[in-house]
Amino acid sequence: MRRRTGWRRVLTGALTSLAATVGLSTALAQPAAAAAGTPAAVTKYSYSSQAGDYIGQGVSAAYTPATATITAGGTAEYVRFRVLTDSTWWDVDLAAPVGEELHPGVYRDAERASFRTGRSPGLDVSGDGRGCNEVYGQFSVNQLETDASGAITVLDATYTQHCESADAPALKGVVKYRAHPLSYAYTSDTGDYIGQGLSQTHTGATSTFSLSGGGDGIRYGVSGKREYWSASLAPPTGEQFEAGRTYQAERSAAAGVAGLDVDGNGRGCNTITGELTVTRLALNDDGTIKAFAGTFLQHCEGAEPALRGTIHYYA
Repeated sequence: MRRRTGWRRVLTGALTSLAATVGLSTALAQPAAAAAGTPAAVTKYSYSSQAGDYIGQGVSAAYTPATATITAGGTAEYVRFRVLTDSTWWDVDLAAPVGEELHPGVYRDAERASFRTGRSPGLDVSGDGRGCNEVYGQFSVNQLETDASGAITVLDATYTQHCESADAPALKGVVKYRAHPLSYAYTSDTGDYIGQGLSQTHTGATSTFSLSGGGDGIRYGVSGKREYWSASLAPPTGEQFEAGRTYQAERSAAAGVAGLDVDGNGRGCNTITGELTVTRLALNDDGTIKAFAGTFLQHCEGAEPALRGTIHYYA
């Protein structure tokens, strides 16, 4: 097995601030044209309520712009996400500690947003006139973006709320407003050297991501949860990547064979066999990569155990 040294340098371009983490830019903040492989922004709300939860009444539901009017307002200090249909409404308030602004991360020990104390973040989910006097919970912000005036333009968050007491039945929800998928997930078989038999999911709340290259080759990086990952992806020699194609892959690209090389925490392979599927691909006018989504299957050194992964970078 090959162990790489100094490889963390590939992540120096990783998204390490709010502006970078969510700022692939305003070009992606609006829904993209429905061309093949082109990423489209996602707006939706879904929730799951445990039996006995007063707000959600023990049921689950999901809404999209096709079934509801969904809006997001406010600033990075205090966001209100609203869902409205002919028969129901929901409000989700997310607030930073007083004097601060929200950014990608995990916010624990949340109090009712309008009445938060000290340095506590704020959370308040209400529906159809049902609200909590006291809120206990937490939320995660995966993406958050504002315009020049400070108004919210992109939001991707999840929450868990307990009403009136910390051990009350939970209400959990997913909030997305003009957000593009941004995540890395992997599953490693027992005996796989790279993933060490583990599974993990990285999102914007916990991790930073980098992407460079173009249709003739992509370099991807992930840092978070005490892990560092990189992937080098290349189309077959003389070709350009195409969305919707599945490629047989080896460590180095060749005629009819894509290049695939996924490292984890400094562990790399000398030889690789596997498969790479490009599900989404968007390029800038100059041919550089703007957004990418794909899946891979990698066998290291001819061994049977596999590393399987899914990449979403604003697509």
